[in-house]
Amino acid sequence: MRSISRWTSLAALVVGVAIVAAACSSAAATPTNTVQGAIATPTTAAMAATPTTAAATSFTIATTTDSTLGAFLTGQNNMTLYVLTLDAPDTSSCTGTCATNWPPLTVASGTTITGPSSAAGTFATISRADGTTQVTYNHRPLYYYSGDSAMGDTNGQGKNGTWFVAPLSGSLSSAAPAATSTSKSYGGY
Repeated sequence: MRSISRWTSLAALVVGVAIVAAACSSAAATPTNTVQGAIATPTTAAMAATPTTAAATSFTIATTTDSTLGAFLTGQNNMTLYVLTLDAPDTSSCTGTCATNWPPLTVASGTTITGPSSAAGTFATISRADGTTQVTYNHRPLYYYSGDSAMGDTNGQGKNGTWFVAPLSGSLSSAAPAATSTSKSYGGY
């Protein structure tokens, strides 16, 4: 009888290990998109549209209106989107520390970008130097600001005279004066 009980115990142990291994591998294969959940204080990872193992097929840009700034674009969790006036069309010059403070709005390659029906500009994507895919509006790369912690925050507006909310109109003149410096310095962030 003892050998049957040992075999039963051994079989139960093998089944238990298999169940734990399956659960762990399932948890590892199932990506968690922190962007979709509510966040109290967004982080760089939480503000970027995190690609999952199954490539996203679409990403929707929204809009909000501020009595001072007018209508501007928002991304995940209705967080404010910004443009950098120093960026050349369809090119992001914000990398390294700059990209830590101003996380680019990235999506999986091949994602279709849709925006509000009232958007005056066009949405597209570009390849960044690090190989990720960044969303653009009227050829301007879009970013979040790490200093914003709740939807509707616009703490990045006017930073260093080069960062401005991404206006729904698609024209920077409605959100910012033209950049007066061609310097690509991102100090002070």
